[in-house]
Amino acid sequence: MSSRPPRVLIAKPGLDGHDRGAKVIARALRDAGMEVIYTGLRQTPEMIVSAALQEDVDAIGLSILSGAHMTLLPRIMSLLAENEMSDIPVFVGGIIPQEDLVELTAMGVTAVFGPGASISEIAAVIEGSLARE
Repeated sequence: MSSRPPRVLIAKPGLDGHDRGAKVIARALRDAGMEVIYTGLRQTPEMIVSAALQEDVDAIGLSILSGAHMTLLPRIMSLLAENEMSDIPVFVGGIIPQEDLVELTAMGVTAVFGPGASISEIAAVIEGSLARE
């Protein structure tokens, strides 16, 4: 990675219309010195991966509160692989049942943050994953 600040894409995939958490995280990551691209609500997997490619991001953060994570994430991870972007860390926040964590990790999701995760923890995990690249 160059000397520029890390670029993180924050997206809201699917039909979930609740974006307060995504906006809080976007602001917190900016405050931590990262450059944040927020794509807004109701993004398709194709839109998210296209934006990540166009913006040359270092990490992707997804906020999913709809329960559609096991439908959306496999498609996003597949599209990342098709575009030779599998090395980009993908973080997920939202309502994710504990029983889905093993499968999400197996498909390449770097970390999952549930309700109550601290902003400092999220920023530290993202920074740590980028330092390992």
